[in-house]
Amino acid sequence: MPTISVSEDVKKELLRFASELQMKLGRRVDFDEAIRFLLMYRRKKNPRLLIEACGSGDVEDALKELYEERRIDERKYSRYLGN
Repeated sequence: MPTISVSEDVKKELLRFASELQMKLGRRVDFDEAIRFLLMYRRKKNPRLLIEACGSGDVEDALKELYEERRIDERKYSRYLGN
């Protein structure tokens, strides 16, 4: 397995995230699984929506759509963690 270098701050944040994920899942989680989860969650974002919102002339509608997409993302994240 290859190794990677990260700053001490990033390592601490990753440790906090892995600990939180471990508590939510109720089982041991290593750094590899925590990073995999972060990458998977990021992949589910839809950059097309941001591009469309930025090109829109109606700021209020764009803001509502962004907030709604954020709520959807949070629900997916919450279901994954079993909240």
